[in-house]
Amino acid sequence: MSVLFRYLAREIYAATALVLVAFLGLFAFFDFVNELEDVGKNAYQLYDAAVYVALILPGRVYELFPVAVLIGTLYALATLARHSEITVMRASGMSNLALMRMLGLVGSVLVVLTFLIGEYVAPPAETAAQELKLTATKASVSQQLRSGLWVKDGALVINVRTMLPDRTMRNVRVYEFDADYALVSISQAKRGVHDGNDQWRLMEVSRTRFLADRTEVEYLPEITWRSDLSPEVLGVLMVGPEHMQLAKLWTYVQHLRDNQQSADRFEIALWKKVIYPFAVLVMMALALPFGFVHDRMGGASARIFLGVMLGVGFHLLNGLFSNLGMINAWPPLLVALTPSLIFLAAAAAVLRYVERR
Repeated sequence: MSVLFRYLAREIYAATALVLVAFLGLFAFFDFVNELEDVGKNAYQLYDAAVYVALILPGRVYELFPVAVLIGTLYALATLARHSEITVMRASGMSNLALMRMLGLVGSVLVVLTFLIGEYVAPPAETAAQELKLTATKASVSQQLRSGLWVKDGALVINVRTMLPDRTMRNVRVYEFDADYALVSISQAKRGVHDGNDQWRLMEVSRTRFLADRTEVEYLPEITWRSDLSPEVLGVLMVGPEHMQLAKLWTYVQHLRDNQQSADRFEIALWKKVIYPFAVLVMMALALPFGFVHDRMGGASARIFLGVMLGVGFHLLNGLFSNLGMINAWPPLLVALTPSLIFLAAAAAVLRYVERR
């Protein structure tokens, strides 16, 4: 069994790696062509575009891994079926359940690899890519609204007109409210920096206080704003929540909840990050039934095409349920689980059909 397991693992890993390299080459080419539009903006040159594309590749690996595993497993099982090796395995007493367990062990390594790439490799690489591009083009971090970023933090509402790639804030306004939601003061700062100790330093401040019968204006060289919103957490502006680390996503979700703000988008992204690596096992289960179908049902090229279509369908379904979940306020866990459950049910149905034939 150990020899057979190593043989099956080698075939699946080799096929998956080949498919992944092919996909990455294709996506890297399209990403580079897309970056050519920005080449020439300030200091952004061809070299910067090439480095940017290289830095976002880990994120592409994470996105494409389940599809690559599906196609790689389909190809490997199709090759075994063409050589009648699966028939020999089953004739020698290996049950479908035993083959599924073997595939599960092979897939568990890929699950761990997917998680490690999505958690420890892709997020910092994506952040570095965005910092490189924003710095070279001398642009600011994308704004949520035309008026800038708005953040609620307890009794304070903070408006940041511009956040630079190094997480320095420019043109900051801090609105302070009392327990009855009456406006107490407005502080305008030219810039703000984080001191690394849960504290922002806002400099060159003009503060207007609203008293019972008058207003007072004072000018301060510096004020502090204590918050658990670190620059890394605010990095949600620089990369999408799908590319953030679980710990940062969790911290930001908790912050939104504490301030009675909608966290649906980020909760869905959080659960998708937890569940997504296990999509590898779902893809392998979906590929298994096609290993029992001989070449008269279609060659390797037909199965690769089928794998691509199934992979595209999985990604479309994932995106569809994410949008539907936010629109209809569905439970985030249900939104993240449903696409995988649908494909798992489809795999079980196809396997049962193939066995009956």
